Amino acid sequence: MITSAAFMAFMLVGVPIGLCLCLASLVYIAASGNPVLFQSYPLQLFGGVDSYGLIAIPLFILIGEIMNGGGITRRIVDMAMAFVGSLKGGLAYVNILANMFISSILGSATAQVAIMAQIMVPEMEKKGYDKTFAAGLTAYGGMLGPIIPPSVMFVVYSVLAQVSVSDMLIAGIVPGVILTVMFCLVIALMGYIYNYPRADYQTPRQRVMTILRTSPTLLIPIVIVGTILGGLANATESAAVGAVAAALVGKFWTKEFEFSQLPQMMLRSAIYSAIVLFLVAAAAVFSWVLIFGKVPQETAAWIQTAAKDPVSFMLICNVILLVIGTVIDGIPGLIMTVPILLPVATEVYHIDPRQFGVVVVINLVLGLLSPPVGLCFFVAAAVTGAKPGKMFMVTLPFFVISCVLLVLLSLYPSLSLILVK
Repeated sequence: MITSAAFMAFMLVGVPIGLCLCLASLVYIAASGNPVLFQSYPLQLFGGVDSYGLIAIPLFILIGEIMNGGGITRRIVDMAMAFVGSLKGGLAYVNILANMFISSILGSATAQVAIMAQIMVPEMEKKGYDKTFAAGLTAYGGMLGPIIPPSVMFVVYSVLAQVSVSDMLIAGIVPGVILTVMFCLVIALMGYIYNYPRADYQTPRQRVMTILRTSPTLLIPIVIVGTILGGLANATESAAVGAVAAALVGKFWTKEFEFSQLPQMMLRSAIYSAIVLFLVAAAAVFSWVLIFGKVPQETAAWIQTAAKDPVSFMLICNVILLVIGTVIDGIPGLIMTVPILLPVATEVYHIDPRQFGVVVVINLVLGLLSPPVGLCFFVAAAVTGAKPGKMFMVTLPFFVISCVLLVLLSLYPSLSLILVK
């Protein structure tokens, strides 16, 4: 209780979440009356980031930086337009499909929303779409970023759960594709009800030419995902190869990337990576404290009184995680929940940790699109000027369909594990 009170107090006064975790852990050690634990504190802090898999994080972030500097995003949007044709609500489909393609490169919801909102919202407004709907749809498109590989959240979860990074990235592919299809079905229904405008007509020849012109941009996700699926590289190695592929495409195909930009891109990647890795280190200390204080065991005893089988446990976790995700960002949410819930899931209910990881990540990402915080809506609002509250209301069907997917993933483990060897 003292540790929880200290953690909440630090959060309320605006202390960064990583420091909150570290300081709350120190409070627990001081309150425990066992000063020997102070000697283990720095070892636990260092051990949290002493993992080869974490090298993938800065590499994935660098891929996103190179893609932005290389003008690849605009070409991916053009490709999505060519695939959609002149369907009713065509630009809404383009928004989701482009987000799906880009999510296989960026892997970050907030970064994806910031980029796509600048491109898609003005374009949709020109064609007669409501700005609030366009911005909200872009925010939901950004939800695909942490689900379809590469995903920084899956890498962090893999380290916390001690499972293969490659397996976790692969486990996100099918749920990400299913969610994209579900979003498209919602657009089709809303397009019929609200009579969305059609996309600009393109002849078959124009579509083929656009696809041929933009197809080299797909080399990046193909290299990343293909090398992992083919067993040619692990997640870290595939991220390094993907960064090289992004640089080559940007330099020799789009011709907008210059190697002189690389130092600044690497600096920005290093700064963001340092923030993420510090959170992971703080998570290791906090998890150690939780285990020492027997919190997972007590949580397991409490949950077992309410959940009699794996399905009921997963449904309870969905509610808990969604509530946590509404007020805490994705990676800090992982850090706080995985050490407590994962041992219960695997040891008591024998749930595959990879299935559980997919459900946890999607829940916490959906929290980025839920009141009272809804970080992705605030990012979209900052770029477009739309109001976050209205965004949530006009895009409520997408929230509902995301909850349906979570229930399906909880009921059917094969949806997450079908591609995992």
